[in-house]
Formats: sequence, structure tokens, C-alpha cells
Amino acid sequence: MQYIVYIIYSESMNKYYKGSCEDFSIRLAQHNAGRNKSTKPGIPWVLKHSELFNSLKEARAREAHIKKMKSRKYIETLILSNQ
Repeated sequence: MQYIVYIIYSESMNKYYKGSCEDFSIRLAQHNAGRNKSTKPGIPWVLKHSELFNSLKEARAREAHIKKMKSRKYIETLILSNQ
């Protein structure tokens, strides 16, 4: 099983959201259906960056690292590095 760390973007809010999960297609559908309180105002969300991991522990650690950076510039550098 693989796990994904993802960064999605809302144009209407000009905001990035970072998360991790097992099945990204389901998770993105949940974000765009308004099932998450923090992302509901930003619908629609689009994927901007993702990284795959072999364990949930690794994925959560990476997600925590990205969130700990608290930097939009860092996030945009990640996104640009994968294009």
C-alpha cells in the first residue's frame, strides 16, 4: 500500500492545503464536496503537488515537515520543482 502527501490549491481563496491519505481520489472528492470544514470555503481544490510513501508513518512525517515550514515560498518551490 502506498500513501500520498498532497498539496491542493484553491484559486478563490488563493490558499494551499497540505494533507496525507491512502486514496487521494477519494480525499480530493471529499474536499470538493465540502466534507472538510477547513476546505469547504475554497471549493474547487486542485492538486498542485504530491509525493508517494510506502508507509503512513513516513507520509505523516513529511506532511508535518511541510506544515512546520509555514512558508508559502517553500510550498511554491516544491510545486515548481516537480513541473
